[in-house]
Amino acid sequence: MARKRIYSIARELDTTSKELIDRLAELGMPGLKAANTVDEEEYTLVRNLYEEQVQPLEEEEEKGVPRPPVVSVLGHIDHGKTTLLDAIRKSRLVSKEVGGITQRIGAYQADLHGEKITFIDTPGHKAFTGMRARGAQATDIAILVVAADDGVMPQTVEAIDHIRAANIPLIVAINKIDKTNADLNKVMQALAQHGLTPEDWGGDAITVPISALKEENIDDLLEMILLVAEMEGVRAEPEGRLEAIVIESHLSATRGPVATAVIKNGSLRQRDCIVVGPAYGRVKALIDENGDRLPVAGPGKAVEILGLDAVPPLGSKIEAKAKLKVAKNCAQGRRTADRTSRPSREEMSVAELFRQQEEQQKLTLVLKAESTGALEAVRGEIQLLPTDDVELEFLHTGIGAISESDVLLASTVSNKCLVIGFGVKADPKAMKLAEREGVVILTYAVIYELLEEIERALTGTAAPEYQETKIGEAEVRELFKIPAGVVAGCYVTEGKVLRNARVHVIRQDEELFSGEIASLRRFNDDVRTVLNGRECGIRIKGFDDVRAGDRLIIYTLEEVKR
Repeated sequence: MARKRIYSIARELDTTSKELIDRLAELGMPGLKAANTVDEEEYTLVRNLYEEQVQPLEEEEEKGVPRPPVVSVLGHIDHGKTTLLDAIRKSRLVSKEVGGITQRIGAYQADLHGEKITFIDTPGHKAFTGMRARGAQATDIAILVVAADDGVMPQTVEAIDHIRAANIPLIVAINKIDKTNADLNKVMQALAQHGLTPEDWGGDAITVPISALKEENIDDLLEMILLVAEMEGVRAEPEGRLEAIVIESHLSATRGPVATAVIKNGSLRQRDCIVVGPAYGRVKALIDENGDRLPVAGPGKAVEILGLDAVPPLGSKIEAKAKLKVAKNCAQGRRTADRTSRPSREEMSVAELFRQQEEQQKLTLVLKAESTGALEAVRGEIQLLPTDDVELEFLHTGIGAISESDVLLASTVSNKCLVIGFGVKADPKAMKLAEREGVVILTYAVIYELLEEIERALTGTAAPEYQETKIGEAEVRELFKIPAGVVAGCYVTEGKVLRNARVHVIRQDEELFSGEIASLRRFNDDVRTVLNGRECGIRIKGFDDVRAGDRLIIYTLEEVKR
């Protein structure tokens, strides 16, 4: 395994894998840049070349220090996710007490040669994506578990799509190699068909064959995680700004609201005042996976937090505040914003959805259908639609009803994403989540209706072109200062002035400003229109530097149909 050998060589030479690869590439071994090919002869060559010729690098100082990478495990049901986590827990648990773990807190640290790895003990892409739905990226590396006797299955494909959407490194753990019907080549071929070409086949997908049940090659997997973390530059500043994310939360009958969090940067201390999404409080206790109370939790550590006034949502970010009153005000403001910020599914029409992303130039879809044949047919027809100005991306496609997982995935993308069902409906939980998250779900039974809607969406997504039409002109004669700004006392010299129009401010034949009319008054009354030959007061939104003698060109913008 090429990457593992690079890691081993670097450890023997007391350097980092990144430094080793970079320096050897400079010395004429560019094949090592991607760490794809290192055979036995090269192993000896690498050692000699490094020891004899490579001098210590004078590198720019990297910020922070290496921290334990945070890892999530995903994959198809019954492929061994939980068994793998249990195997790691039994063999490599940090600070393991006699009798095993005294408390399960949703995460724990494993140890390999003194280096730590934090595992999030919530298998499944639903939990993984639930964190990202609130803008939180709790995971540094994802492990995709694929059974060697079963191969790539529907939930495997779904997990791949969720990991890609998160844009984080992926390691494939090919599990159950101890089975008599295990077929590694079949698994690798299936992975390649889904864009994950294994390194052994010349690609860049890292694969590690393991047996979680018999605890075979577990150390190889852990070594690979540490190597990828090193190459990705997973670092933190223990005394820097706090960055922590809630991975689990619940209400305890004896302890009150409890949140489990992973610390990614900075440190969380007992008695710190914190805001956790819409919740707040002073930290009463920090408890690790062994049930021990900690005075401080540093980067990479997972802890339970006691002392909050409410149960925070999954994926909430934790922020430290100087005083409890500041934290309380911040939390209350968020609660108010949460009640009013998200449009309901009924309010979010398709037209509104794509009006919001005019600058995105991208239409993102999650597509579900009742069968493989229907899915392929619909996807093929959608790809044939005209998309001259718009990029079309399928974030995920799959078989079966629209689920909470589909809605969560759609809610994580930066531009709005449309969830479409062909011949299938959304389950009740997915409908409620979509309404809460402002995700649009559309379902169809007839393919031409689906295609017509998508074509309209593609046309609506393209950035509109506008044509400017002059409707009037006014001369500024006096200025009046009011609390909201400056009102220009004007005389309409041509055409008319409309309250919802736009304005160019012209001074000595030069344009100073172009913007919107904030208010239009005639005497003491707000009016919609002022005609030629009449006086009025105009306040310009965002511009108070208007002067007597300025000319105001009044105009409207009309969209040109593409």
